[in-house]
Amino acid sequence: MDLGEINPVLLVASLMVAATPLLLAAIGELVVEKAGVLNLGVEGMMIVGAISGFAISVETGSPWLGFVAAAIGGAVLSLLFVLLTQVALANQVASGLALTLFGLGFSALLGQSYVGIKPPSMGDIHIPLISDIPVIGPILFQHDPILYVGIALTAAVWAVLKYTRVGLILRAVGENHDAAHALGYKVIKIRIMAILFGGACAGLGGAYISLIRVPQWTEGMTAGVGWIALALVVFASWKPWRALLGAYLFGGITVLQLNLQAAGVAIPVEYLAMSPYIITILVLVILSADKSSAPASLGRTFHASH
Repeated sequence: MDLGEINPVLLVASLMVAATPLLLAAIGELVVEKAGVLNLGVEGMMIVGAISGFAISVETGSPWLGFVAAAIGGAVLSLLFVLLTQVALANQVASGLALTLFGLGFSALLGQSYVGIKPPSMGDIHIPLISDIPVIGPILFQHDPILYVGIALTAAVWAVLKYTRVGLILRAVGENHDAAHALGYKVIKIRIMAILFGGACAGLGGAYISLIRVPQWTEGMTAGVGWIALALVVFASWKPWRALLGAYLFGGITVLQLNLQAAGVAIPVEYLAMSPYIITILVLVILSADKSSAPASLGRTFHASH
């Protein structure tokens, strides 16, 4: 065992990379839940985004087109959830689980011919002088563009929810859909837009895994990140900046367990691999007692005839 092999600068830099797919998926789901909808299909949308982005990147040679395709793929799959929950008024929990199972199976089918192929590289942003600052440069200013997109998206969602009329209407629909409907707001339409946004974000998160974090395609490669993203929204009490901090916390745990494995720590590998999920469960158990910050209409079906 040699803990001296763990480079703290590389550890923090790789923590930010590990946190990005989690952050993208969590921010999307946060907006969905703020609108009063519980979509448990995040994992399914992420894995479809992962294969959509990977396939288009490989076929076109452009990672940017891959990320666009991933966002579209996630949003298209979320349309299935829209049809089930907003049109057919099916149970949101059951529909979300069905979406995840469908996404995992569908992505495995689409990805059969892409196993073992390496996608085109996106490359990192290098800002002259700033990127070369010791310690701070490698940690903050030598990453791929999508990592910064994730942080910018968090800031944008926070600003929209806190300061704009759109954010106010979205929160009103999530808190009391009947009152929002009585005021003349189109509850179903607002929720559909939120679900599509959440799907696009989940798709981006999935593509980040297959194109940047682990640049290859393997079946089921999201490996529970979608479920951690769902837990992260609860952990963050539906607040975007807390979601960012939570994503870095969970990303840090994931990276740390990989580094501990590489350093040969005398703990069975299985226990280290379980650690992010155990911590997710503990967080949910601790926070489940406090439901006060959850949107009041979360998971409730809206009937326009009321």
